Amino acid sequence: MNKNTLFIGFMLFAIFFGAGNLIFPPSLGLASGQYFWPAIIAFVITGIGLPLLGVVVGALDKQGYIGSVNKIHPAFSVVFLVVIYLTIGPLFAIPRTASTSFEMTVTPIIHSSSPVWLFVFSVIYFIIVLYLCFNPGKIVDRIGAILTPLLLFTILAMIVKGFIDFGGQPHTDADPEVYSSTLSGFSKGFTEGYLTMDAIAAIAFSMIVVNAVKATGIKHANDIFKQTAIAGIIAAAALAFIYISLGFIGNHMVIDADTMKQLTENNQNIGAHLLITMAATGYGAFGKYLLGIIVALACLTTACGLIVSVSEYFHSILPKVSYKAYVIIFTLISFILSNLGLNAVIQLSIPVLLIIYPIAITTVLLILIARFVPTRQITQQITVAVITIESILSVMNSKGWLSVPFIEHLPFHEYSLEWFPIAVITLIIAYVIGSFVKSSNIIVYEKE
Repeated sequence: MNKNTLFIGFMLFAIFFGAGNLIFPPSLGLASGQYFWPAIIAFVITGIGLPLLGVVVGALDKQGYIGSVNKIHPAFSVVFLVVIYLTIGPLFAIPRTASTSFEMTVTPIIHSSSPVWLFVFSVIYFIIVLYLCFNPGKIVDRIGAILTPLLLFTILAMIVKGFIDFGGQPHTDADPEVYSSTLSGFSKGFTEGYLTMDAIAAIAFSMIVVNAVKATGIKHANDIFKQTAIAGIIAAAALAFIYISLGFIGNHMVIDADTMKQLTENNQNIGAHLLITMAATGYGAFGKYLLGIIVALACLTTACGLIVSVSEYFHSILPKVSYKAYVIIFTLISFILSNLGLNAVIQLSIPVLLIIYPIAITTVLLILIARFVPTRQITQQITVAVITIESILSVMNSKGWLSVPFIEHLPFHEYSLEWFPIAVITLIIAYVIGSFVKSSNIIVYEKE
């Protein structure tokens, strides 16, 4: 490993180290009780492992996922990437940056999640976002270069103090409605990892890493793949340490019944409350406010980066609409959705992520398999189609939008993982079908 790869690893860490994701590990730690370790391991798999895999697989094609997914089917490529960009952009991730910032900065001061204050805060927040995105030169990168180390330093200081302040016995009162066994703890952690959205963000951002590796002078395909993987492992290791540590501290914290009732009534996020409590316990009011300000500013730069990325992508596929017009449209959508509140934004994202994640994971794995086993196009098309249908039907059935009785009898349905055995079985059947359809193109990534 050379120093350039190390720097790229740190860059990738900074991209994924979104302040909004910090609310999930402590909340998971609190709720999982005695099932903390299977839950946090599963959370790390989907919250870190899959993003790592996503970045590495993106290095297989010189055009990144645009080229890889296009080999499955051009129409699927456009629809899939549009959904990915909207999800990590104005529909969920960007509104979450604003609502997380509000709960980490304003809520601790006014002790309320008042919709009026949220509206005022979000107006100011998105005016700043709009201004920065109209001039997306180096200002966001420079602010991010300062804020990411500051946020990292603050979190590490809080983690160290948290181990001291909450180093007693972990509480063993897991939420009985969700955590009833080791397997249920694992499955809950697995699906909670979806909420970070990093696995689907990796699909959008993988080319950033690949281009950074190429910029160091590396041209050979295998070397690009290898250095991208090493950079990904560096970023993943740092993220895993932070997520597991915050989850571990959350697992040693207790929220009394009155406080929990108040949080619920005020529609405040439990993870945000736990982070604020860690900072306040360790460093008093100063620590609480410092953490809130840094998180808010870090969320601001994340929002700007996402607005710019999504606007540039849509401008590339629909150039008749100007870049600035896309910035205005996506900022307005994000502003409107952010005023629903943090918990509401998270709840709205869950059914969408439950549909997208199985499709995204399956697509990434199909691309990876094609590197080692030449696979016909029809094999990938059948597998993706089946998983897409199954994911949509599963979510519609679980939400009561459509009755699909057979879904409930599928293996691992109670753990929201029924899609995985279906994907494996479908891939095997589709591979056999593909061997008989000679007219279908073979998808293979050359090991140059």
